Amino acid sequence: MGTAPLLNPFSETFDRDWRAIRALAQAALGLAVCGPAQALSLRLRPDAAPRIPRAFHRLFCRAIGMHIDVIGTPVERPSTLYVSNHISWVDIPVLGSHILGSFVAKAEVGQWGMVTRLSDLQRTIYVERERRTRSREQSNIIAERMAAGHSIILFPEGTSTSGRTVKPFKSSLFAIAEADGLGVTVQPVTLAYTHINGLPMLRSMRHKVAWIGDMELAPHVWELLGLGHIRAVIQFHEPVLRSDFPDRKALARHCEQVVSAGLIRANRGEL
Repeated sequence: MGTAPLLNPFSETFDRDWRAIRALAQAALGLAVCGPAQALSLRLRPDAAPRIPRAFHRLFCRAIGMHIDVIGTPVERPSTLYVSNHISWVDIPVLGSHILGSFVAKAEVGQWGMVTRLSDLQRTIYVERERRTRSREQSNIIAERMAAGHSIILFPEGTSTSGRTVKPFKSSLFAIAEADGLGVTVQPVTLAYTHINGLPMLRSMRHKVAWIGDMELAPHVWELLGLGHIRAVIQFHEPVLRSDFPDRKALARHCEQVVSAGLIRANRGEL
């Protein structure tokens, strides 16, 4: 009978830490180059599409071993509202690598170190969702951006999930689609993480990518950077208009159903 090879826990830990260090070094180098270039671009052409951030996000995804399959095509029209489910902090570089747009994120993201730098590259709009007194002011900021032709990436669940199901979309976050004269196109987007190192994403593995609940950010970032190869799937669904629906609740419900159906197909391996 053959003897099963002995696993070396030290070697496995070293490999994970080395992958994480290498990914951080490559990301820091890319940020050192793209950050000043983006700052100069915003000074010279503040209304230009964020192509430098998209290039950086692609570099970052390669550095951390993120392989992305894309189904469908982003419409890339001026003033497009992309609405996606939300799983992890890494959604920012994954979606940012394929969408020319700015994110809407909760204010806490503006205090998350490198994640903040990634968000700032994309000209993220930070909102304080708990302070309703500022909701009109924050909506006006988003409206001004879209009126200038910028596209926005929105996570209408309002929080991140394990990636198994989609939480109800908050219809209040679709108010921007009702702004007068903008002609906003809304494109539902499904994001799924399906494999780690070639193995299907089991329920017991989802916490390695999903960042939910009271997880501490730094340890989660370190673990994810050291995982190896992660496969993500982005599905761009058929775009719609606000005028296609009787009200924004119906619009939100449609987008939620489309995104949820896409997530089920991705998790079942049916794409």
